[in-house]
Amino acid sequence: MGDLRVSLVQGETRWHDPAGNRDYYARLIAPLHGTTDLVVLPETFTSGFSNDAIGSAEGMDGPTVAWMQEQAARLGAAVTGSVQLRTDEGVFNRMLFATPDGGLVHYDKRHLFSFAREHERYAPGKDRVVVAWKGWRILLQVCYDLRFPVFSRNLFDAARAGQADYDLALYVANWPSVRAYPWKTLLRARAIENLCYVVGVNRVGTDGNGLHYSGDSAAIDFLGHPASECADEEVVATATLQAAELLAHRQRFPALRDGDGFAIEDWSAPLRWRYSP
Repeated sequence: MGDLRVSLVQGETRWHDPAGNRDYYARLIAPLHGTTDLVVLPETFTSGFSNDAIGSAEGMDGPTVAWMQEQAARLGAAVTGSVQLRTDEGVFNRMLFATPDGGLVHYDKRHLFSFAREHERYAPGKDRVVVAWKGWRILLQVCYDLRFPVFSRNLFDAARAGQADYDLALYVANWPSVRAYPWKTLLRARAIENLCYVVGVNRVGTDGNGLHYSGDSAAIDFLGHPASECADEEVVATATLQAAELLAHRQRFPALRDGDGFAIEDWSAPLRWRYSP
């Protein structure tokens, strides 16, 4: 596990324009070739956060999945972000994680934003997903998931050489500026309580619903300190996450060992608790 270079791509997503957004984000990330290990795009980066985008949702064999794999291969880095994707089980707000070797992992947004009626159009995810990359274990999360700490709870596994469940939590988002303070606060809370790095990538600009987004993308360390913070502008910022500092902090302050002894039996069902002594 060495240091990890993570690029936060805070763009102004075009409204309902998948092809235009693919071209736009391709231009933003093109200079990152050879300078980063992981490129993070916002939530629903091909359309903006829109219930109406469900009508043009692609399949896993569509152009956006192929585009992400192409970008990963071209940049020599993993590329992640979420899009609306249609399957036999419904349309999901699906976070894709593409690697240069052609690998592809996905996470479907678990917590749908009923305040904006997302739950009426999209299907909820069933699985919690941690992906391995460059020696790091990375938890994939989408926007509203940030408000639900149980779902992102880092687990201490004594049987696995005393390791934590994950080292980095990724949150891709379309988080409006009217709720910017909770966004910034909760990113720090998730990092502190889980003894991990947290990277949150949001968009900027105003969408087709008239909602403004102030960005505020950030890479936060395990103490809640920013390794990188973005203002209200289009920007690509790369932060280096320090592996040795993270591991040393966990040794100095092993709070995960003192966590409550419970686990969720089945994420796909209504929450049930299993307690262990």
